Amino acid sequence: VCFIPGGLDCSISFVSHVLGKVCVHGRQKEILSILVPHLNNLTKSDCIWQRICWRLVECVPDRWMEAVVLGFVQRAPGADALSRLLGNLVVKNKKAQFVVTQKVLLLQYGHTTAVLQNLLGYLSLDSLRRALLIKVLQELLETWGSSSAVKHSPPEQQQYISKAILICLSHLKEPEIESCRQELLTSMMEGVKCHLDSNLPQIRRLGMIVAESISSKINTDGPVLKFQYEEDDEARELKSLLVQTPPFCVVPSVPDDDRNGKADAALPLVLESNKKSHAAAPVTPDEESDAELDSDDDLIPYDMSEDKELKTKAPVYIRDCIEVLTGSEDVDKWEATVKALESLVRKNPAATREVSVELAKILLHLEEKTCIEGFVELRQRAQVAVLTTDPIPVIKYLTSQFYSLNYSLRQRMDILDVLVLAAQELSYPKSCGKTKHSGVQKPCIQLLPGSDSSKDWRRIVDERIKSKTRRFATGQSQVELASGPNEFNLVAGHFFFPLIQHFDRPLTTFDLLGEDHFVLGRLVHTLAVLMYLAVNTVAVTAMGKALLEFVWALRFHTDSYVRQGLLSCVSSVLLSIPAEHLLEDMTEELLETQSWLGDVVEKDPDGDCRRVALQNLLLMENLKKKLKTVPS
Repeated sequence: VCFIPGGLDCSISFVSHVLGKVCVHGRQKEILSILVPHLNNLTKSDCIWQRICWRLVECVPDRWMEAVVLGFVQRAPGADALSRLLGNLVVKNKKAQFVVTQKVLLLQYGHTTAVLQNLLGYLSLDSLRRALLIKVLQELLETWGSSSAVKHSPPEQQQYISKAILICLSHLKEPEIESCRQELLTSMMEGVKCHLDSNLPQIRRLGMIVAESISSKINTDGPVLKFQYEEDDEARELKSLLVQTPPFCVVPSVPDDDRNGKADAALPLVLESNKKSHAAAPVTPDEESDAELDSDDDLIPYDMSEDKELKTKAPVYIRDCIEVLTGSEDVDKWEATVKALESLVRKNPAATREVSVELAKILLHLEEKTCIEGFVELRQRAQVAVLTTDPIPVIKYLTSQFYSLNYSLRQRMDILDVLVLAAQELSYPKSCGKTKHSGVQKPCIQLLPGSDSSKDWRRIVDERIKSKTRRFATGQSQVELASGPNEFNLVAGHFFFPLIQHFDRPLTTFDLLGEDHFVLGRLVHTLAVLMYLAVNTVAVTAMGKALLEFVWALRFHTDSYVRQGLLSCVSSVLLSIPAEHLLEDMTEELLETQSWLGDVVEKDPDGDCRRVALQNLLLMENLKKKLKTVPS
C-alpha cells in the first residue's frame, strides 16, 4: 500500500479499475489474499483508511463489481471487518446490492457457512443496511415456502437457503420481529407444508428445523412447534446458527507449571468450602423423625425367585386364529396369536388355502391392540406367509384393494411392501438339503415403514451385476447351491399388471398423479423390484414393454423420488430382459428412453437421478457392444 506524501489529494479510481480487472480475470485469490489482511489491519484504528477503502470498492466499474465484492466477502475475517472494508456499498451501488442480496443468496449455493455469516452479519451491523437484511429474509422465506422451488431445486440449495434463513433470524431484534410477526407466521405455515409433502427425508427434516426456529423466535412466551426427527450433526449445526456466536477472543495461555500450581492451590479451597457448607446445614429433630418414619429397612421383601410368568397358549388351528383376531377380548390371547400366526400358516398350508383371502383381509385391517414389540413386522411376515402359501387368490385381493376406496396411504404402502417381500421369497429357490456356500448371500429387501426402497433396489442391482461377472481363479471347488423351480414364474403377471393398470384413475380419497405422489414413488420402486425379480420368466418381455410405456408417461414428473423410481425401472428392464429381445421387440421404446436419459443426465436438478441415468446409458452401450461381439 502506497502513501501519498504532503497531504495531496489524489484519485484512486485507477487502482479500482486495476483491482476489478485483476479479479475478473481469475487472479482474485492472489491479490485479495494479500490486500484484504492489509486493509483490515489499517482500518481497525484509522478512519481515513476506512474512507480510502470504501472509495476503492465504490469506484470499481459495475461489470467487475461482482468479482471484487465476492472476493472481499470470502476473505474477510468476520462481519465487523467486512463492514469496515465495504462500508455502505450495498446501499450506494445497485450492482453490489444485487450481488449481495440476490445472487449469492438465491442464485448460488456453493458458498460456505462462514461466507453466509459474514454477508448477513455485514447487513445487520448498520441501520441503513438492516432494511436490506429484513428484505433478504422475506425473499429467502418466499423461496423456502415455494412448492415449485422445493420440487425442482437440489437438496444442497435448499439446505443453503435454510442456513441463510436461520442466520438472518439470529440477527433480528425484538422490534423487528414484532413488526413482521404475522408475515413470519404465514411464511412458516406455507413452507413447512411444502417441505413435509416432500418424499425426501432430508427435505422434510430441513422444513421441521426451520419451522421450529421461526416458531421459537415469534413465540418467545407461548408454545412453540416441536417435531420428532433424528438429532445428528447436521441438525445440531443448523440449530447452532440461530444463536449468534460471541466475537472470538484469545485467552492468554498459562504455563503448565503455573497451571498445576494453581489447580493444587484451588483444591484445598474447594474442599474447605464444602466442609463449611455441610457444617452450616445441621439436621433438625423434625427431619430426623421424618427420616425414621420413611425408612423401609424393617420391611422384609417377598421371595419371588421361583415365580414363573404365566404364558397364554396360542391357538393351534387357523380358524381359531381368525376368531381370536376378529372378536376376542382377551388381550394376552390376541398377542400370542399375532406372534404365532406366521409359523402356524407355514405349517398348515392346506388349512390356510381354505381361508387365505379372509385371513389376508383380516391382516390388512389389523390394528395394534396392545404395545407388542415389532408388531408391524409380525403382521407383515404373516401377510407374506399367507400370500406365498396361496399366491393367486391373495394377489388378486391385495392388488384390487390397492386401488379401492376407504384405505389409508399407510395400508396401500403395506400392500406394496408385502407384494415385494412375497415376490422375493417366491423367486428364490427353496433349500433342498444341499449345503450352501458360506460366502454367498441372496439380496435382501427390507421395507420398513418410511424406508427408501430405492436404496434396496440399488443393492439388488449391485448383486445382479456381481452375479453376471465372470471370474477365473484356481482353488477350492464351490459347493453346489440350492436349486429348484422358480415359483414366481407362474404368478409374475398377477403381481405386476394389476398394479400398473389403474395408476391414472383418481379416486375420491386417492390420487396418485396428484397429492399422493409419495405412494406413487413407492409404487414405481415396487414395479422396478418386481421387474428385476421376473428375470428368466415367461412374462418378462411383456412386463418390460408395459413398464417402459409406464415410464414414458411419467418421465416429466416433478417429484425427484418418483423420477428416481422411473430410472430404477429402466435399469430393471435392461438387466432382466435378454439383450436380443430388447433390440428386437422394443427398439423404438429403447431409442426414446435413451434420448430421455441423455436429457436427465444434462438437466435434472437431482444428483441421484443424474447418476442413475448415466449408469443406464452405460448399460445400454455395454449391451450394444455385447451384441456386436456375438457371432451371428
